[in-house]
Amino acid sequence: MATFSQSTVDKGSDSFTDFCCSPCLEQNIDQWAEFYCNNCLKFYCAKCINLHGQLFGKHVTYGRGDTSKWPVLKEVEDFLQKCDLHEDKRLEMFCNDHSQLCCTNCAFLNHRQCTNVTLISESVKGPPPDLQKVSKRIQIILETLKKLENDWNTNMQSLQVSYNTQLHEIRQTRQKINTILDKIEKNTIKELEDKMTTLKASLKTDLDNCSKLKNELKHLSDAIHDIVDKGKAELSFIASKKCLEKNRQSETYLKVNSVQTERLVTFQADIDIEQFVSTLSGLGKIVISYPDQVFTVQGKSEYNVRIPSDSWNCNSNAICVLSSDQILLADNYNKCVKLLDQQYKVVAHCDLNAHPSDICQITPSEVAVAVYDVETHEVQFVSVNGGHLVMGRELQFKHSCWGIAHDQKDLYLTSGTALYKYSMRGDLMKKLYEDTSGRSTVWKCALNPTGDKIFVTNGDHHKVLTLARDGSVLCTFTDPDLKWPRGIHVTAQGQVLVCGWESNNILQLDCEGRKKLATLATSRDELNYPTSVCYNRSTASIIVGIYFNIILVFKVQ
Repeated sequence: MATFSQSTVDKGSDSFTDFCCSPCLEQNIDQWAEFYCNNCLKFYCAKCINLHGQLFGKHVTYGRGDTSKWPVLKEVEDFLQKCDLHEDKRLEMFCNDHSQLCCTNCAFLNHRQCTNVTLISESVKGPPPDLQKVSKRIQIILETLKKLENDWNTNMQSLQVSYNTQLHEIRQTRQKINTILDKIEKNTIKELEDKMTTLKASLKTDLDNCSKLKNELKHLSDAIHDIVDKGKAELSFIASKKCLEKNRQSETYLKVNSVQTERLVTFQADIDIEQFVSTLSGLGKIVISYPDQVFTVQGKSEYNVRIPSDSWNCNSNAICVLSSDQILLADNYNKCVKLLDQQYKVVAHCDLNAHPSDICQITPSEVAVAVYDVETHEVQFVSVNGGHLVMGRELQFKHSCWGIAHDQKDLYLTSGTALYKYSMRGDLMKKLYEDTSGRSTVWKCALNPTGDKIFVTNGDHHKVLTLARDGSVLCTFTDPDLKWPRGIHVTAQGQVLVCGWESNNILQLDCEGRKKLATLATSRDELNYPTSVCYNRSTASIIVGIYFNIILVFKVQ
C-alpha cells in the first residue's frame, strides 16, 4: 500500500501530503521517499533504496524524475472523488445534459429528468483530457487570483490607514469645535463678569450715597440735641438752616429711590446655536472615496455594429454596459437601441419613435433612453428579456432631452442649457443648474458612485463642470486638448472619462473633475469624432462610439 504523511506545502500545496519511505515509516521515522518500487509497491528513501537494490536487484524502481509512474496519493484520490455538495458521497456519474459530475444524491435530487446520465467509468471512454492544458490554465488563474488577493490585502491596509487618518481628523474636528466653544464660553463669562462689575459699582455708589446722607443727618441730629436749651442763637440758626437743606436733599433722594428694584444677572442661551447643533447627526459626512487609478491602454479592437435593417450609417450616440455584461448601444441615426453580446456582435434591436441621444441603466435589466425630435421630448424605457429588447413606459417632458443619468430614485436630464432633477414618475423636483450663454452648455451628464457629484459637459465653451448635489458649481475643467466635450462616463471606481468630439480624444480626469490624469486615445488611434464612452469592468475595456458604423474597444489596466 502507498504510505504518506509529510506535507507538501513547500511544493505549492497546503492540502496534501507526500509519500514517505515505507521501511522508515515502520520505524516511526518520517523520511521522504525518493524511489518507488513497482514490484514491492513500496517507497524508499535514498538510504533504504541501496539495501533494497542489494536484495532485489531485478525490481523495477522509479525515482523522482518518473513520478508519473508512481501511484496517485490516496488523499488526492479521495479529494477528487468527493462530491462538493455531499461530502460523504463519492462521484460516480456524469450528466452530459448539464456537463456536471454527480454522486448518487445529486443524480436523484437534481438530474432525475436528465436523459443522458452515465457512470463515470463509461464516460471516460475516448481520448483522455489534456490535463497539462488544464493545469496551465489553472496556474494562470491562480496567478491572477494571487494578484487580486494581494490587491485586496493592500486595499485592506490602505483602508485601515485611511480609517486611522479620518478618525484622527474627526477628533481634530471635535477639538477645533471644542476650542471654538471654549472661546465662546470664555467671551460669555467675560460678558457676565463685566456686567457684574458694572452692577456692583453702581450698587456701591448708591450704597455709599445712602450711607453718607444717613451719617450727615445723624450728625446734624446729634448736634441739635447738644445745643437745645443752650441759648446759642447763632448755632441754632445755622443748625436749622443745615437741617432744612439736608432734609430737602434727603427727601429728594428718597423720592428718587423710594422704590428699589432688585437687580439680578441672568443668562439667556442662544437658541439658534442649540437648535442648529440639535439638527446635526454628526460632525461631518463619511464618504467612500476612490484614489485616482489611471488607466493604461494595452490594445485596441474595432467592431462594425451596422445591421442590414439600418437605413443610415450607425452613429453610436450612447453606450451602456448592464450588470449582466450585456451591452446596449443607442443608434442615433437609425432611431433604435441595439443589444450586443460580449463579442460586440449585434444580437437584437428595437426601434424608437425618435432619435436616441443618451442612455442610462435603471435596473440590472432595464435602461432609460433620452430621445428627441422636432416635437418629441421623451424618456423611453427598454428592458432586456431573454436576449430580446422590450419597449416599456414613456415619460414626456416640455424641454429637450439630451443627457440622462440615474441615481437611486431620481432621474437627471439635460436640455442643452439646463440640468433638471425628476422623480422616476417624471415629476419635476428641481432645476439644478442653468447656463443660457449658448445652445449646448449643458449637454451630457454623469454621476459619481456616491451620487454627491454630477459631471456635465459644456460643448460651447469646451468645459466639464462638477456640480454638487444641489447644483452648485464645485469646479470647472478646461484644457487646450479638449474641444467640444460630448459623452462623459464615471466608472464604479470613480474614474471620469470624457470624449472630445472636435479634439478626437478620450481624456481621464481625476475623481473631482479638476485636472487631467491621462489622454487615453487620440486621432492616431483612428478616433474620429467620438460621441460616447463607457467602461466595461468585466472585460477591463473602454468602449468608444464613433461615427460611421464603428465602435472602438480599448483594453486597459
